[in-house]
Amino acid sequence: MPVVGVVVLMHLWSREGREAAYGMSRMLGQLLIIGYFLTWLFASDNPLIIGVVLIVMVVASSWIALRTVRAHRKQQFLFALIAVALGGAVNLVIVTEGVLGLDPWYQPRMLIPLAGMIFASSMNSVSIAAERLIAELKNDVAWIDARSLALKAAMIPVVNGLFAVGLVTLPGTMTGQILSGVDPLIAARYQIMVMCMLFGAAGLSAAMYLTLVRKQLMPEDSL
Repeated sequence: MPVVGVVVLMHLWSREGREAAYGMSRMLGQLLIIGYFLTWLFASDNPLIIGVVLIVMVVASSWIALRTVRAHRKQQFLFALIAVALGGAVNLVIVTEGVLGLDPWYQPRMLIPLAGMIFASSMNSVSIAAERLIAELKNDVAWIDARSLALKAAMIPVVNGLFAVGLVTLPGTMTGQILSGVDPLIAARYQIMVMCMLFGAAGLSAAMYLTLVRKQLMPEDSL
């Protein structure tokens, strides 16, 4: 009911109700489809299928990460792909094997949601870093300063999340576990793991991308 009310208000005040209604319809359709897909995926016991899903996630997130730098998108795609894949994979392996000890390693019910969060964090950090780096270089900022500003900007959302968690928000992982009846202390430990893996994935991927892209953007500079 609140959704319908907001859509009506948007239509009456700004004539944007149709776009909002379309967005809600897409959301419902997409989530229902992914719900059926995940039901099938979680029931599968094939590491090859899980591997293909992970590859698709990495490729898609790498391409989306460069959405804000369309002029250089194709040229920088390989750099973004390496940064997202390696930066995300390091954190994914540490969490699934070192912290959770998944058995088997490809247990989809745990692996796929964690991989989604990690690669999304890597994607967002690379996207912000790429956009800020290009903007600074266009303003004739020196490479070292541009790189520093790009990395700092890329980490702002994650760092803000570190400051806000527990004070402003209860993140999705912790909220979901508490609502399902899990002890709040155990939920807090899982949320700590999630926040650390998101921070690590964002930082490693952004730093790796900024390192790899230098040869293309600043070919005359020496490393």
